[in-house]
Amino acid sequence: MNAFWVVLRKEWMELSRTYRLLVVCVLLLAFGLLSPLMAKFMPELIQSLPGGEALGQAFANPTIADAMGQYVKNIAQFGLILGLLLTMGIVAQEKERGTAALMLVKPLPRLTFLAGKFGALLLLFLAGIALAGAAGYYYTTLLFSAPDLLHWLALNGLLLLYVMVYVSLTLLFSVATRSFAAAGGLAFGLMLILEILGALPTIGDYMPARLLSWGIALNLGDGTAHWPAALVAVGVIAAAFLGAWGIFRRQEI
Repeated sequence: MNAFWVVLRKEWMELSRTYRLLVVCVLLLAFGLLSPLMAKFMPELIQSLPGGEALGQAFANPTIADAMGQYVKNIAQFGLILGLLLTMGIVAQEKERGTAALMLVKPLPRLTFLAGKFGALLLLFLAGIALAGAAGYYYTTLLFSAPDLLHWLALNGLLLLYVMVYVSLTLLFSVATRSFAAAGGLAFGLMLILEILGALPTIGDYMPARLLSWGIALNLGDGTAHWPAALVAVGVIAAAFLGAWGIFRRQEI
């Protein structure tokens, strides 16, 4: 357990010193702030453009549903992109540079090595989404009305779970390959497949994308739960991490 905290601290310091922590927190905070503003003032902005009067009228009278949708879309999209970019080289690059071998001869258990990296990424996106959630809640309250706090926290928890699904899958590919480009390409391809499946009837109820619509509906008064999607998401994260460990412990570094 002491080794895990050492690795976690090392990964967290690396995220801080390379400004990745700052970039993630600033970007997600910015979109948390901007999402309700965009929902509120986008119709006026469109109407101010030449020939945009008719189009702007179609978006007139924005509601809290628009703010929710804008917030979820922005945080999910940019959280996913940041997750892929930050994770695709987290193991592959260390294997390529030889730094992984230096750490593993300490001796450091390979499970602990991976758990520390995954834990640091979890804390990173927890911090970023928490900041985005606080900013989004404040401006949604200011411009529209106050969402139920518990439902808002649940929405952001579902956003975190959604992002971590793709972080865990990218971690798996980062372990399985020696190229961060290959890891990113495989993760992006799988992301597209899952998003397409999420748009299909029936099977879409079990895909990660359902977490986002569940969070929005919950804040708009629809109490229908989608636990199968949450359970599948947790299962994918666990399976991806265990798969990464299974591959990693048999690899020659």
